[in-house]
Amino acid sequence: MATTSASSPSPVVSNSIATNPDRDLIKQIRSHEVAIEELRNISSSRAVYQKNGNIFFRTTVQKATAFEQRQLDTTKAKLQKLNLP
Repeated sequence: MATTSASSPSPVVSNSIATNPDRDLIKQIRSHEVAIEELRNISSSRAVYQKNGNIFFRTTVQKATAFEQRQLDTTKAKLQKLNLP
């Protein structure tokens, strides 16, 4: 008896970046802002895990906050660049 895979690629792919890049960037900005606030509420002696690619690495709260702040700044710059006339 032959088996077939039920997971075939869908012919219709929705891409939020192609349809509304401003909305996608605003969602990313909010996500980074929330992450920064969450990290500020954790004691500095606690270890946190930061995702890099598909792997999570253990790091400090300070390093994770700095990383999120850099990501936030980069995303804000992209949004500003899109909104320039």
